[in-house]
Amino acid sequence: MKDSIMNIIKDKTLTYEMKVLNLARESENSLDVLNKSDKTKMYENAGVICDLNEGNAPYRPRYIVPDYEKFMKNGSKFLSLTPPEDIWDAVNNLLILYKHVPSVTSFPVYVGNIDILLDPYIEDEKEAYKAIKFFLKHIDRTITDSFCHANIGPKDTKAGRIILEVERELQNATPNITLKYSKETSEEFAVEAIKTALTCAKPSFANHEMFSSELGEKYGIVSCYNGLNLGGGSYTLVRMLLSKLAKMAYNEEHFLNTVLPDAVEAMLDYMDKRVKFIVEESNFFESSFLVREGLLSRDRFTAMFGLVGLAECVNTLLGATDEKDRFGYGERANKLGETIINKMYNMVNAHENKYCEVTDNHYLLHSQVGIDSDTETSPGCRIPIGEEPSLPEHLIQSAVFHKYFPSGIGDIFKFDEMAKKNPKSILDIIKGAFALNMRYFSLYCDDCDVIRITGYLVKRSDIEALDRGEQVLQDTVALGYGAVKNSKILERKLRSSDK
Repeated sequence: MKDSIMNIIKDKTLTYEMKVLNLARESENSLDVLNKSDKTKMYENAGVICDLNEGNAPYRPRYIVPDYEKFMKNGSKFLSLTPPEDIWDAVNNLLILYKHVPSVTSFPVYVGNIDILLDPYIEDEKEAYKAIKFFLKHIDRTITDSFCHANIGPKDTKAGRIILEVERELQNATPNITLKYSKETSEEFAVEAIKTALTCAKPSFANHEMFSSELGEKYGIVSCYNGLNLGGGSYTLVRMLLSKLAKMAYNEEHFLNTVLPDAVEAMLDYMDKRVKFIVEESNFFESSFLVREGLLSRDRFTAMFGLVGLAECVNTLLGATDEKDRFGYGERANKLGETIINKMYNMVNAHENKYCEVTDNHYLLHSQVGIDSDTETSPGCRIPIGEEPSLPEHLIQSAVFHKYFPSGIGDIFKFDEMAKKNPKSILDIIKGAFALNMRYFSLYCDDCDVIRITGYLVKRSDIEALDRGEQVLQDTVALGYGAVKNSKILERKLRSSDK
């Protein structure tokens, strides 16, 4: 531990703020309060269960999703803020509150449905453009973590259009943005969103009707693409690396009937311990002004059972080496993939936790996006980079899995520069994907400086600077750098808008 602390202190590539956060993590991880079972420790040591660096003594929920609309209506007694009267009050109040919204990253992972929050205060559009540009630039420069996420839509608003225009101008990686897309989203607004995404890799498109049917209208897309309830969030996100678990099985039957149930049971037990400590020991809900002022409520929190590496798991179990037999192509492989996910879905939903009332006392299955150190492990249920089929085949294969993941799953598509000339054709692709019950669709253009790593954004130019040993502002650049090196992020199949 002393060596780790000294390495952080001496690291020339870390800013002061990054050093403080890393030192805090080292301190937390020096504790052991969760009483993990021997079985959990075994799976952790084997690299099968991963807590995504949440820390050994969780003192706040991983993802916090405040009810910002209530804040705009009521102001805050604790922060001595009255409800805003104009656009400048509105952006100022929000920026102040963001400073006090915690998460696993120590930055807010959700900054609200910002078009809905700001639109009522727009009187002069020129003045609003100036204020919103100030607002978004301030977020990028002070919330130095790309897991910060904003929402817009589903309705077309003046604020929403200004946000899209400003993002095209600023070319910032933070905040990530999702457009909640539905039948009430105007085609013109959706096309503007696609133009912006082809310029700076955001917004992504969320199937609003699908999310709202499961979580209700009061939900937000958080962090990467996590669907969670407003006024609540997720206590924890622990993930299972199916790619490594498959190597513990003798065959397909042994995996499905023995290995997988045993590992799921161990991970559910570990999640229960994390949730119990946060609720019963950390005093977060007793001490946060966000709870006192009604912006958060403990009974609107759930927890997320994550998974990665389905493709590698299936290919290992089947011994599939030829493309025609592998996940994404072979009928048997794709069916085995769904069998595995369906079994996990049923096991997770059979487990109850009394502190997850908002999701009927169940955890939510989550298709996790991976981390920088992952090798030979594809995010969630995605087809491995470099093995992608044609776009129509990819969409049909992927959409099958989306219904199992109410807290988030998504796919990423990289388009060539010609797509900028016909953004309407990409909207047709998204409509087709959502008609297949695809939940989440991300896109960017091959010539973007801002690129989508997995569920978060990083600038190519920042990765290059870090590679030269220079400091960069966002701490997630280091994660993007690792993902580029280990996961072939820059090698995604290039798509054209007509195929």
